[in-house]
Amino acid sequence: MNFIFSSANLLKLSVYFVGNKQNGEAFFTPDIIDIELSKDLQTILSSYFLSGYKNLETYQFWHESEINLNDVYNFATSIFEDLQNFEHKSKNIAKHLYEKSVHPKIQGGELFISYFKQCIIDNEESDAICIIKSETKDSFIKTNFTSNNVEIILDSGLNLDNIDKGCLIFNVNKEDGYKVVVIDNTKRSQDAAVYWKDDFLQLKIRNDSFNQTSNALGVYKNFVTNKLDDEFEMSKADKIDLLNRSMKYFKEKDTFDMDEFTGEVIGNPQAIESFKNFKNQYEQEFDTPIADTFEISDNAVKKQAKVYKSVLKLDKNFHIYIHGNKDLIEKGFDDGKAMNYYKVFFKEEA
Repeated sequence: MNFIFSSANLLKLSVYFVGNKQNGEAFFTPDIIDIELSKDLQTILSSYFLSGYKNLETYQFWHESEINLNDVYNFATSIFEDLQNFEHKSKNIAKHLYEKSVHPKIQGGELFISYFKQCIIDNEESDAICIIKSETKDSFIKTNFTSNNVEIILDSGLNLDNIDKGCLIFNVNKEDGYKVVVIDNTKRSQDAAVYWKDDFLQLKIRNDSFNQTSNALGVYKNFVTNKLDDEFEMSKADKIDLLNRSMKYFKEKDTFDMDEFTGEVIGNPQAIESFKNFKNQYEQEFDTPIADTFEISDNAVKKQAKVYKSVLKLDKNFHIYIHGNKDLIEKGFDDGKAMNYYKVFFKEEA
């Protein structure tokens, strides 16, 4: 999913304090929400609220029975249909979060709910609702100078470079549960971590080109890394070559085709069949189908490229980076030294 926020206009903002209900902490909501923002503060807050959403998986609201039973989906729909509902429904969102904040390790914090016009998503203009919860504070020093003295004050506040928990809801694809991106950067226990995405928002991954691309690359990487050894004798150099060839395919093609991909990248008929079986097991286990053809997402490829390893680590002495022709590296065994070796062929030394 591609976002452009340069033209985004902050229209509405509500702020609440949502504590941990299980621990008896407070839930504070003002009776009257009347927030006056200077132009500079609007710019700073807009940058803070809308940052950190690049190269993320896209989600949609869902419910096991029907989508209309998803609370945040309903509140968002009411706001999108009539902006006059913003204050009332944002308060409902805050109350809903409070009811879900029952794990003892969940920290209380400020909840910012804002409404933006003129966001661009996938080349389409859309309004968006942003939900940000700040659970951690940073310390900072303020200095006050007078004519004959200086006062140093230690204070704490939000770090504008990091979002603890965030959510952007775009007013597109309402029938499918909207397009949603989510951030959760707090490091706590797994039970405490799931409450934001699973309990509060109730999201599932969208089956769009970004996630199709990410899933296909992820499944293939797991297949090469963890499965091939069970059926074929593969060196690490061979595995790296297979990963490099798959990344090359995704970078050069606009559309993924399963038969074309397996033929060009894997080649071996038995390995192709093994990969397809591996993919089918993944789809069944995680209830996440990967289509045989789909449009390749460049953003997803860039994200996956960061975790595709092309480094051959040899003991603690050498790292060999393999980016090109695998036939230019040969593996052998030296009987005299009783050690493995690699022979590397090259024309020029850089």
